[in-house]
Amino acid sequence: MTPGPPAGRDLLAGKVVVVTAAAGTGIGSAVVRRCLAEGAQVAISDSHERRLAAAHGELAHEFGARVWSQVCDVTVEEQVGALVDGAVRHFGRIDVVVNNAGLGGTSSVLEMTDEQWSRVLDVTLNGTFRCTRAALRQLVAQGRGGAVVNNASVLGWRAQPGQAHYAAAKAGVMALTRCAALDVAGHGIRVNAVAPSLAAHPFLAKVTSEELLAELAGREAFGRAAEPWEVASVIAFLASDYASYLTGEVISVSSQHP
Repeated sequence: MTPGPPAGRDLLAGKVVVVTAAAGTGIGSAVVRRCLAEGAQVAISDSHERRLAAAHGELAHEFGARVWSQVCDVTVEEQVGALVDGAVRHFGRIDVVVNNAGLGGTSSVLEMTDEQWSRVLDVTLNGTFRCTRAALRQLVAQGRGGAVVNNASVLGWRAQPGQAHYAAAKAGVMALTRCAALDVAGHGIRVNAVAPSLAAHPFLAKVTSEELLAELAGREAFGRAAEPWEVASVIAFLASDYASYLTGEVISVSSQHP
């Protein structure tokens, strides 16, 4: 039986959180709701303008001025910078950035084109780098610590057919997380990542066959995929002061056995 999300405990009370790829029904959207439930003010972004506007409208109706939004394509450095600058102008500062934007797909290395490879790497790895860089520059300038949480994947560790580009990108996110953490440790800023195995949301069902989803779910100890809020809860923990001694870590959000 799948549990329901726990009540908020003010883990992020008084903090300003920026979340990329936050519209829709996936992990990003769940992160926004978890951060709001934990008392944060949240800047949401997405590359899809209409979907972002709809998400903002729904959240603002429920949470009012605690939510602000701006369109951001993480493959465009100027838009990444504008997102961080806009959040700072609106809320006065930022405390946490959650890098959730990523792009997948399925293709054997035998058929994969340069364009397919580059597109996945540019969104998933380079986009995470751009956002991490912008976030860390702002957090260092503020001089009051802060946290970055990146969304990686167990495919950064494990092999799966047709996922060479995505797996390489997520392994890169893990390495970026570890190295960036050391670059800013002296500033009291933490950089960590989560590595989900399988999280259920409608978009995944559109790009993955039912047979593969059933096979992957069967490998999980609980016999099911994680709910997006279950990944979001771990991200909220890493963003919070409860994780004050964690940096450069990649936390597997998985019940998968070998």
